Amino acid sequence: MPSYDVLVVGAGPAGGATALAAARAGARVLCIERHNAVGVPVQCAEHIPALLVGQMDLGASFIVQSTRGMKFFLPGSPVRETAMPGFVVNRDHFDQCLIQAAIDAGAELMTATQAIRRMDDDTILLRRKSGQSFTVKAGVIVGADGPRSLVGRWVGSVNQHLLSAMQITMPLAAPMEHTEVYFDRDYYAGYGWLFPKKDIANVGIGLKKCLHDPKHLRTKLDDLAARLSAEGKIRGAPVSVTYGWIPAGPVRKAAYGNVILVGDAAGHTHPITGAGIFMAVTCGQMAGKWAAIAAKEKDMRLLLQYDTQWRDLFEDTLTRACQHRITMEDRWEQFPEIIKSCWEAYRVYDG
Repeated sequence: MPSYDVLVVGAGPAGGATALAAARAGARVLCIERHNAVGVPVQCAEHIPALLVGQMDLGASFIVQSTRGMKFFLPGSPVRETAMPGFVVNRDHFDQCLIQAAIDAGAELMTATQAIRRMDDDTILLRRKSGQSFTVKAGVIVGADGPRSLVGRWVGSVNQHLLSAMQITMPLAAPMEHTEVYFDRDYYAGYGWLFPKKDIANVGIGLKKCLHDPKHLRTKLDDLAARLSAEGKIRGAPVSVTYGWIPAGPVRKAAYGNVILVGDAAGHTHPITGAGIFMAVTCGQMAGKWAAIAAKEKDMRLLLQYDTQWRDLFEDTLTRACQHRITMEDRWEQFPEIIKSCWEAYRVYDG
């Protein structure tokens, strides 16, 4: 039976960063990805903060365009603009660059491979899409398998508060230098967006209402697309459509014995904005470092250091944002005033 120091389930930004950090720390790492290719399908607005590019040192081949800031559109209020330099990227290529760096550092990657069952503390049953099943041993198991994490279910840590999101890719009518956020009373506790990507744009909507009604979500998204088309920002027919989930719950622990969670699996997303790539990569770097140390020392108590480290950096921000989300959902009838008190872009934000 193959044996590894660290098994990473999921090869998105969180899993790739974890695998890279663990491999660079000398651990024997296996990263598995249930899809046939890393980063596919893309379920992301594809915007990353500028500082993340330097933090990862992966080059810039995945960058499509830079953005100067973000504009906020709230009915009855002037357009609000904030300086927020960043990049719109090809997320699939970003994920692939990250996992390739992990492979270059010594990690192994298996695509079209899914975790099925935890047989005991360190033995995991895996299955290839071809139907072949096999087991591996791992000192540390890392759940980086998204908002509905199977690894999270193994340890009783499940995202209970999820937003539903849908996005279409549309031809862009003219180049844009800002990302745009749209608020509407019908977007219950959520928002719409337009993120320019050179000659196309990611247009999406995420909201709390109708979690199990994608038809309602698509109707609202089509309405937004029609508005943006009428305003001359986009044109033509959708190129693609994706649907997914965004964790938006309270902070919870991410270390359970020899299992740690990272990224969406751990709820490492901002409960108001839904932003998660920067947090996923940063927490993944911490997770990989401590996973390697714990495996080398054969002391799983060291994984609690990962929990402490990521909380020190992000817990206060996430807790405040979660409190704002609860307020926003409870007082949505006070739209648009509730937006101004719960989004940092506005001067009356209650921080």
